[in-house]
Amino acid sequence: MEATNAVFYVVVLVMSIVIHEVSHGFMAEYFGDKTARFAGRLTLNPIKHLDLFGSVLLPVFLVFTHSPFLFGWAKPVPYNPENLSNKKWGTVAVASAGVLSNFLIAIIFGVIIRLSHGMTLPEGFYFITSIIVLVNLALGIFNLVPIPPLDGSKILFSLLPQSASTYISQIEQYSLFLLIIFIVFFSNYLYPILTFLFSFLTGLAF
Repeated sequence: MEATNAVFYVVVLVMSIVIHEVSHGFMAEYFGDKTARFAGRLTLNPIKHLDLFGSVLLPVFLVFTHSPFLFGWAKPVPYNPENLSNKKWGTVAVASAGVLSNFLIAIIFGVIIRLSHGMTLPEGFYFITSIIVLVNLALGIFNLVPIPPLDGSKILFSLLPQSASTYISQIEQYSLFLLIIFIVFFSNYLYPILTFLFSFLTGLAF
């Protein structure tokens, strides 16, 4: 992959991650928790959110190794579930907000691509818009995996009965290990979902 294309991939990924994290913060504020605002994290300035490994080194590595699945993460936007007006559903909403923001971006640009079929457009239009759709779909799908600290685990754990709290705590102790195992051995299983959704939204072959 050319260096300029790789840089564009990473820039799109970083900004998509930032939108993802800010969405968490705004949803938490909607439910009454202003922790993210007080921490200065309700901003689209990427410097406030970057995680050196998750936002830069890992995406660059995945791009240059031609990984079939591009993902990353930023510093989590802080929030205090004790401040939420509805702890259970507020937690579900906060966790879902980031994923939904990525899917919304993918849908918007997917519709733009579909509406542009047959039109004479500047060179690079489909490349740019396709990458935006692809990256945001990948982020949305990846974050739905129910492994801590991904959003899917927060959604699932919030819906489980209180009696499961002991098992949840035990799982969270090994979250980093489980996440690495998933990335190395199982992330490729998400690829067919990614390709299907990309073609469905854009009408383009993957």
